[in-house]
Amino acid sequence: MQPQYRVAVVGATGMVGQRFVCLLARHPWFRPVALLASAASAGKCYREAVAGKWAMQEEIPAYAADLVVKDAHKDAPSLVGEVDFVFCAVNLDKDRTRALEEMYARLEIPVVSNNSALRAEQDVPMVIPEVNPEHIEVIPFQRRRLGTRRGFIAVKSNCSLQSYVPLLHPLRGYGIERVLACTYQAISGAGKTFDTMPEIADNIIPYIGGEEEKSEREPLKIWGSVEGGVIVPAAAPVITTQCFRVPVSDGHTAAVFVKFRQKPGKEEILTAWREYRGVPGALHLPSAPKQFLHYFEENDRPQPRLDRMLEGGMAVSAGRLREDAIFDYKFVGCSHNTLLGAAGGAVLLAELLATKGYFD
Repeated sequence: MQPQYRVAVVGATGMVGQRFVCLLARHPWFRPVALLASAASAGKCYREAVAGKWAMQEEIPAYAADLVVKDAHKDAPSLVGEVDFVFCAVNLDKDRTRALEEMYARLEIPVVSNNSALRAEQDVPMVIPEVNPEHIEVIPFQRRRLGTRRGFIAVKSNCSLQSYVPLLHPLRGYGIERVLACTYQAISGAGKTFDTMPEIADNIIPYIGGEEEKSEREPLKIWGSVEGGVIVPAAAPVITTQCFRVPVSDGHTAAVFVKFRQKPGKEEILTAWREYRGVPGALHLPSAPKQFLHYFEENDRPQPRLDRMLEGGMAVSAGRLREDAIFDYKFVGCSHNTLLGAAGGAVLLAELLATKGYFD
């Protein structure tokens, strides 16, 4: 029988924090016992703390509504012995996020983070569970650096990567040399709704701060190898990106172009996608999709509104695979940015860590 784990959500009032609150309401392994946020929200019941900014389609879960929100900084020591780990989705600058997450880790409280502050750290695993689950093996080395026995930090990658990196991953055996990805990113990726982002109506914003740098750098860490207690990034492929904010509520879409050293046939690519499963599916983790990668034959798919909730929002969909005059192939990818790309992916990562004993 799978052990039960007591968890807290740090940054529970933001959009990704709200996703965590909803996902944990029905999770078979993880029991939420505390919600934490800024000092402005501390002391209020959760219902009051998110009044006027609840962004989920479902109602506030019953377990959370009357929980008194704690201060993410001042009340952190009170969680020692009360929780087995925390999910972190705070809206702070990188220096303050790093300090906060390392504080929890040094309190011997493991952190599963949706934040970007520590993604570049060599001994912090940045994991897409279906792609690079082996990177959690650096955790003992990170604990040694932090001076902890059980505390550590594991992070999710940038949400936009989920729309194309998982589709490229099963094709790496053909020697991916160059990738061009243009991402069309939903407003929820900025923590916004149409009510709170009126400037997106009838508009596209051709810049998202820091997004292109992350999109070009982070896949190389994901595809890197664990050597001597650190993650050494892959040397290839060369990746270039452009990232746009578009008037879509949820779901990031990517237009992807790829050049191979050894060009596969189209059917080889489709077979690789169809047959790819990954460790979470093999382990039957609760949040793992039955079919991780879906391909649509229709020329007008995938579409965020139609396809973002495939497999409960935990799948990646693709379409329009065809040969290209400059690259070898081009295709379209799509994924749910606050489920697979954020809270859902972090929950799946926590399931992987739990199965491997990292919270024990």
